Amino acid sequence: MKFLDTPLAGLVLIEIEPAQDDRGFFARTFCAETFRQHGLDPHVAQASTAFSARRGTLRGMHYQREPHAETKLVRCTSGAVYDVAIDLRPGSATFRRWYGIELTRRNRQMLYIPGGFAHGYLTLEDDSEISYQMSTPYQAEAAVGVRWDDAAFGIRWPQPVTTIHDRDRTYPDFLPR
Repeated sequence: MKFLDTPLAGLVLIEIEPAQDDRGFFARTFCAETFRQHGLDPHVAQASTAFSARRGTLRGMHYQREPHAETKLVRCTSGAVYDVAIDLRPGSATFRRWYGIELTRRNRQMLYIPGGFAHGYLTLEDDSEISYQMSTPYQAEAAVGVRWDDAAFGIRWPQPVTTIHDRDRTYPDFLPR
């Protein structure tokens, strides 16, 4: 695996290194020891998947409040998404900055998102599926979010949003604590 820094502290893009032959390829997508060697939290407490049938579906921007902040490892297993993370850690040099990248079935890249970041994505193709590994189990009472179009962040989405859940559409304006 190749671990590539992003402009946001602690947010890491991971590329697999496939070993190819006439059958196809084999590649590691996770190794706790390798993650530790790169200073990343390798603990996985829960794995989930999300499927969206239509292009233009936005899910996000979600996170869990302390003490249930989640570190996530996200990968697109079908279709394509524009994946976005926002640094909401008040003491961070990159506080309120966002980073977006296209994750696809074809590029097989993964995004490591530390706790304290909001996360969401916009589907770029029909029948897109995302696989998550999380460091902390989901806690409904800690689940919160910020609005996908909040001017406090100025996220530039690559195409129009056509489907969004009411909860995600109506989060209040972001007010730092």
